[in-house]
Amino acid sequence: MQDWGGTSRPEPVAVLPDLAGKSVFITGGGSGIGAALSEGFLRQGAKVAFVQRTDATPFVEEMATKHGERPLFIPCDITDTDGLRDAIGQASAAHGEIEVLVNNAANDSRHATEDVDEAFWKWSSDINLKSYFFACQAVMPAMRAARGGAIINFSSVAYMMGLGGFPIYTASNAAITSLSRGFARELGTHGIRVNTVAPGMVITPRQQELWLTPESVQEHLKQQCIPTALVPEDIVGSVLFLASDMSRMITGQVIIVDGGVAFSNA
Repeated sequence: MQDWGGTSRPEPVAVLPDLAGKSVFITGGGSGIGAALSEGFLRQGAKVAFVQRTDATPFVEEMATKHGERPLFIPCDITDTDGLRDAIGQASAAHGEIEVLVNNAANDSRHATEDVDEAFWKWSSDINLKSYFFACQAVMPAMRAARGGAIINFSSVAYMMGLGGFPIYTASNAAITSLSRGFARELGTHGIRVNTVAPGMVITPRQQELWLTPESVQEHLKQQCIPTALVPEDIVGSVLFLASDMSRMITGQVIIVDGGVAFSNA
């Protein structure tokens, strides 16, 4: 990945002992932010399983070389609800019932409102919202039985900033925040915490390939309180914290990780 505007990768320093041995399931955990999350949990000694539509075998091998542990990669299209449920079942059989769910996978493909048809609407909302609901639904019974668990759903500051160019994506972002808060209320009596992480502009290879230019990054950095470009590793700490007992009384909240662009309680 090219270095645009100070995109150095921070080295992890915190150790959260209660995450060791935890059964963690991550959607989209083999690339971009998801890959950083998978590695972050592996560093903590967690048992990591993740799904992704594209082949993540090279990433799995890289993690095995670096950490001596292979995350469990389960090929899956998260818009296939039965397939997603089956993947969660496979992860539970391999690592024990899911204790931490991270709904990270999303697709922020740009689209003009006038070009959207029902097929695109369904495809986009299936990825960006439906999969979140059904992944949560799938892990709830075991978490209820265990009287605890942590669910972290990914949104974005895009809807908080009123950004245009991808209205189904931003609508899904807002819905995810509401979904998390509703689940937090529903599941809190069972000791299950549900929170949202909303990243800002994170420099990933995909974003560099499709949307970003050095000029657009520099223009965005002018809006940040901390004028340093975010990289996937900058998101990991907040997710680990929300997965850990360190945040045992935090639920229904939105953690914004954007260098200080959006100031919102939305």
